[in-house]
Amino acid sequence: MTDQSPAPYAGPQRVLSGVQPTGDLHLGNYLGALVKFTRLQHETPTFIFVADLHAITEWQDPAKLKGQVREITAAYLATGLDPSVATIFAQSAVPEHAELAWIFDCVARIGWLDRMTQFKDKAGKHKERASVGLYAYPVLQAADILIYKATHVPVGEDQRQHLELTRDIAQKFNHDFDVPGFFPLPDALTQGPGARVMSLRDGRAKMSKSDPSDYSRINLTDDADAIAQKIRKARTDPDPLPEKVADLEARPEALNLVSIYAALSGRTSQDVLDEFAGQGFGQSFKPKLADLAVSVMGPIGVEMRRLLSDPAEIDRILADGAARARAIAAPTMAEVRKIVGLWAG
Repeated sequence: MTDQSPAPYAGPQRVLSGVQPTGDLHLGNYLGALVKFTRLQHETPTFIFVADLHAITEWQDPAKLKGQVREITAAYLATGLDPSVATIFAQSAVPEHAELAWIFDCVARIGWLDRMTQFKDKAGKHKERASVGLYAYPVLQAADILIYKATHVPVGEDQRQHLELTRDIAQKFNHDFDVPGFFPLPDALTQGPGARVMSLRDGRAKMSKSDPSDYSRINLTDDADAIAQKIRKARTDPDPLPEKVADLEARPEALNLVSIYAALSGRTSQDVLDEFAGQGFGQSFKPKLADLAVSVMGPIGVEMRRLLSDPAEIDRILADGAARARAIAAPTMAEVRKIVGLWAG
């Protein structure tokens, strides 16, 4: 389905995003998402949730899930999200997400979901064993966005297809029920330089919390010693750093470390090479990168540990955020029920 001059959306601008509570957040999450969230909260009304409904599309230990929600919330707060500015909440605390997802399940077409490449990647050769929730995951994602009528969504390349599906669902709903401009067609906010951080053990693989090697990533909870050790042990090559970024294209590990240095220091990769060109990794570049990473990431881990020592305060922040989120989600859902013709009591 493609846009065919849809009626413009006249409502307020809003940003929405979320992170699943499935494993430790790491440097890639920080540079690719959390830094952006922190900036956006001061520019546009921002809704940031912990995606616990999405998490259970694959098996999660129920005894651990609530703790993982708190840990993601602590990461949000430790990296600069202000709960008095941004609305921070757990997805499952706002039941309108799931209710709207069912309406959208009845709007979306099977053919659209069959084209979703992430399901194919995650399900692999045994898709018949995957949960229905994993298959319908992008529809719930559309509901996450549109229940707040969000107009902008920070996304990486792996989520662009899902955002296009959200636009298709919004447009079809507006058309089928003759409510032009009821739902916006949200736009992507690209994540920019430093967003795609690669594994410290393999420069061709994205840094991931599911990688079995803890040395492949810098976790937000790592202390200063762990951060420095991981940088020292990061895979490199024997050649000195070149003068131009283009000369790093065939050197993925070197390119990754230069990109990390640039992102953490707020500089360009070329600026970094201007400083380190001709130098090797072990004697100069890695020690300085380790110092930089510790100075930026170390305080985040300290603050996360402080926050997690007071779970009641995290729960209070989540409850307040859920109430603020529902103040917007509930009226939207009430309008949707009337539009669709559902019995509202």
